[in-house]
Amino acid sequence: MFCLRQVCSVFTLRHYQARTLCSDLLLSQISGCIHEDEVFSLVGRNKARLSEKHVGIALHTLWQLQKKRPLLSRTSDYVRNHSEFLTLCILAENKVEHMEDEVIVDTLYSILRLKVEDHVSLAKVLVTEAWKRLERLSLPALSKFALCLYKQHRHFSPVLGHVAHIVDMKLDSIQDIRILSVLMITISEVITESFRDRLLHKAEQLLEEKDEVHFNYARRILQFLQNAKLKYHPLLEKCNRIFLESASHLDIHSISHIFGLYEQLGFDNAEFRLIAKELLSEAVDDCYDPETFAKLFFSLGPMAGSKVRERLLVTAVHMAEEFSSQQVLMILKTMQKMKCRNSHLLKKMVSILHEHLDSYHVLQLVKLTQYLVALHCQDLELFAKLKVLLLGYLKSSVIPADTAAIIRVLATLPSFQVEEMIINKAAAVLPQCRLHHLNCIATALVRWNHHGQLHWQNGSELCAKLLQKLNDSGFQRLQKANNLNLLLEELTYVNGEWFEEVLNEETLAKCQHLIDQITWANVLPLSFFLIKSDHRCPALFDRIASVTVENIDKIPPSEIYFILFLFSALNYDPPDNEEFFKSCIQHLASNLSHLETYRLVLLGHVLAMAGYFPPVLIMTIFNVSFLSKLDAQLKVLPDTVKQRVHSSLMKLNRAVCLECPEFHIPWFHEPYCQRVFHNSMSRINPQRQRIHRMLTEILGGRHYSRISVLTPYYYEIDFECVLDVNKKPLSYMAQHIPLDVGGIHFRHDIKAEGRKALPSGAQRIAVEFLDSKAFSKDYSRHLKGEPAMKKRHLEMLGYRVVQIPHFEWNSMVLSTKGEQLEYLRQQLYGTE
Repeated sequence: MFCLRQVCSVFTLRHYQARTLCSDLLLSQISGCIHEDEVFSLVGRNKARLSEKHVGIALHTLWQLQKKRPLLSRTSDYVRNHSEFLTLCILAENKVEHMEDEVIVDTLYSILRLKVEDHVSLAKVLVTEAWKRLERLSLPALSKFALCLYKQHRHFSPVLGHVAHIVDMKLDSIQDIRILSVLMITISEVITESFRDRLLHKAEQLLEEKDEVHFNYARRILQFLQNAKLKYHPLLEKCNRIFLESASHLDIHSISHIFGLYEQLGFDNAEFRLIAKELLSEAVDDCYDPETFAKLFFSLGPMAGSKVRERLLVTAVHMAEEFSSQQVLMILKTMQKMKCRNSHLLKKMVSILHEHLDSYHVLQLVKLTQYLVALHCQDLELFAKLKVLLLGYLKSSVIPADTAAIIRVLATLPSFQVEEMIINKAAAVLPQCRLHHLNCIATALVRWNHHGQLHWQNGSELCAKLLQKLNDSGFQRLQKANNLNLLLEELTYVNGEWFEEVLNEETLAKCQHLIDQITWANVLPLSFFLIKSDHRCPALFDRIASVTVENIDKIPPSEIYFILFLFSALNYDPPDNEEFFKSCIQHLASNLSHLETYRLVLLGHVLAMAGYFPPVLIMTIFNVSFLSKLDAQLKVLPDTVKQRVHSSLMKLNRAVCLECPEFHIPWFHEPYCQRVFHNSMSRINPQRQRIHRMLTEILGGRHYSRISVLTPYYYEIDFECVLDVNKKPLSYMAQHIPLDVGGIHFRHDIKAEGRKALPSGAQRIAVEFLDSKAFSKDYSRHLKGEPAMKKRHLEMLGYRVVQIPHFEWNSMVLSTKGEQLEYLRQQLYGTE
């Protein structure tokens, strides 16, 4: 009996070993396939023997084979429609309970990448089974499962909330930035603000610790920031550094994605632009498919030189018929950025739009309309179709943001006749609107009323009532605000006359009421709002200054610039002014390498406006290698930024020459200034002409004053005259100085121009008429930083500066010519 048992045992063992060997061989055969048909052949011949492992490895192999193919060469449709693929799906569904944890997640991931629909029963079964095992999934499996849920658009599902809870518990143990980056984007919609901050700091820590990080992980972190609508500079800069280090691995698709994220986050980097431009320019002749070309056009178009730009436009025209509706939207958006007026390409895009309008969702239609209006499209038939579609969406819209966006864009349509339905829809949605939405609706109403587009009976009356309701809704929303961060988030997108006239002062008062909530983390958005409002609010300014000094090491250098801009531009000195500027300058001086080249120029100008000239910053900027690097970067920056940097460098150069001669920095902006003034010649406005006539009357003739004079270092002053020691006017003709009253007076020898020829005790007088732009908009009407610096510099050039504020000149006190003459006389000669 014992011998029989032994024989049976040996037979059983040999049978098991043979079956295992056979199974292992089948697994190896499936995983070793180099074409999908080989996998399907093995599945077809071995259906009865397929275990859960075989099924899992087969589906995994099918995806891996597709993954190796270029995007445009993939055959997912062929794979999904194959009869043996259906067999695999049925087997997987039947064997799901026997699968290992990682196999379940990997199978779900594989079928989703093969574009199996979310509603297919296998996908549902795999999600349910993985959810049951969620607590025991390894971190890699958890991140892959979370990514599957994210790809299924389950952004707010309970299962992702469960994933977020597990991540919260295990966050300290996560040491793989790849796993963390995937988890961050997948749970971004279901986390608290405090958990979000922990994730940011963890990502920052891991990026700092790793020597090499794949650019895809950094891209996911940008995606997380975009999902959270958060502009967190330390992480942005670290991710940008990774992109720069990974430049050789970036292709058109990844560069386009990065630029898109940067745009949404309001971030830019000239060095990345330079590298991207070089890489993309090399690929111009290699783009043959519409998707890749559209991304190339989007990324390269706005910074391309004239020759490359022309090639891009020509290619876009030739390829136009192949573009999808989304690609047309991308092309039009880029044309707007490029300020492109290529009528041929625009007509091509418009002809395609006529066929594709129905494929856009509501916000895409809004954007499309904005692009077409900005590009001066003349196709009235297309605008008529857009109007019908937008009005249709408006009637059914229940989302305040959508309603406001539609109403605002309808106001931009040419020859648009306002329907009463629009007013009624706006009135209905007001209680749910945020400040930005109220601002959109108000902008449209004001425009329609101004252009007389309310043609139905009582149209203007209804519009006026709605505007009053808008005002009331705005006041009520501000009164209910009790969280400064949420209020500042709303204020980010608010601008325009309605807000400025109706809600600006109330908003400032609310910010003062919430002044204790000002922290180092929100001084930047608060500074942005105050810069935009153009109001000096001492309590808020003082609080910003004290919080900045107390937390200077926590605030990124790039944010310090905007805080300094607030104080310099509005010419405000906080109580501890010296300590405030000293702290900021020291922090910046030790972090100059973290600031972009062109931002250093902007920073230098802002500090000069306030009268500060840190030697380390000045000597860094006025250096040949620095200026060469700046020239290269300016070629890829947007025109508005480029012009601002050029202007700031000139003003800084002028300020250093006048205020810091010990630096021995030469004045090298003569050609630039001549070019700018030559291109911007403008007629003298009636206000200044009137003042000039009065000056002529007071001084005794036209030859005693000049109008629109350029001083040394190219300051333009409204009027100039010379008084001798006895305050008697000196004739320019007697000094052999040409008048040329109709134009601007250039002084070619700016250092020696006729100054020694003035009699002893004589003095040049600069008379400046200051309009509203020279003053803050609050009741103090304080002189702003730029005109204050100009006054300081003119005095250094030997002028006595007479400033005529617009609110004094146009006041009731000076309502007659005689009173104005007396005012000017007192300004010139003083009270006698």
